[in-house]
Amino acid sequence: MAELSDLDAFVAVARARGFRDAARTGDASASALSDAVRRLETRLGVRLLHRTTRSVTPTEAGARLLERLGPALAEVDAALEVVNGFRDRPAGTLRLNVPVSAARLVLPAIVPPFLATYPDIKLEVIVDDSFVDMIEAGCDAGIRYDERLEQDMIAVPIGPRVQCFATAAAPGYLAARGTPQHPRDLLDHACILGRFTSGALTSPWEYERAGEIVRVEPSGQLIVRIGGAADLVVDAAIAGTGIVHLFEDWLRPHLESGALMPVLKEWWQPFSGPFLYYPGRRLVPPPLRAFLDFIRQPNAGVRQDHPSEI
Repeated sequence: MAELSDLDAFVAVARARGFRDAARTGDASASALSDAVRRLETRLGVRLLHRTTRSVTPTEAGARLLERLGPALAEVDAALEVVNGFRDRPAGTLRLNVPVSAARLVLPAIVPPFLATYPDIKLEVIVDDSFVDMIEAGCDAGIRYDERLEQDMIAVPIGPRVQCFATAAAPGYLAARGTPQHPRDLLDHACILGRFTSGALTSPWEYERAGEIVRVEPSGQLIVRIGGAADLVVDAAIAGTGIVHLFEDWLRPHLESGALMPVLKEWWQPFSGPFLYYPGRRLVPPPLRAFLDFIRQPNAGVRQDHPSEI
């Protein structure tokens, strides 16, 4: 078990790229992590980490070890957590990797009642719009949409089963620039765009009516990196900077208040809601099993109103 503890310490430091950063997210001090990695290097007879005053990076040997250890230690953790199934209540930590949209629109209706039902479970939510290797990132499960799910994952519906993107603009903007009547009219307007962490823009914008699908690639002065600054897109649209194209549920309060007006509503295209996904070839830890059972309950985290009703 001491050797497993040292391996855990190495993985934590290598992923965090620093002893202090690893200590902040774990239960050991930076000095304890340093001692553990030093013991492991001595036992193996090879340096695993390059250390400088500014950074810590894996050596070639360390990178190879990290690559193999991630899935292996995840299996060990899952096997050890099986004993939680013999408790009266599931206990342990559940780590979820989710996009910003899920953190804002799906989890708020689920997390509070879930944690109230399972007080011995600690939930850690990592918000990341890029498609990451969930196991390598140290997560138990993730939330994504079906077009971004890997084939060997088990996917369980979570949250609203039908969603759509809404297009909207401030009344002042529409009064000054006119209201688009067809998706191609957007090419003559200022549109507020997003950019994923991969560098790709959140375009084309796709619309559908009476079987006709139209994709347009609008332009505008403002491009916002999807993530923590996503609210800037909405605030800028309300201020009249341009037209916004975002999850309808995200824009709903502003549509209801009149701060934003729907644009091309008859063209808004529905799509299937998100899925919770997790590896199928591993033991399911009790905290994840409890979460799966919870979201499978009828109407767990699902809005009762139709996504296209303002």
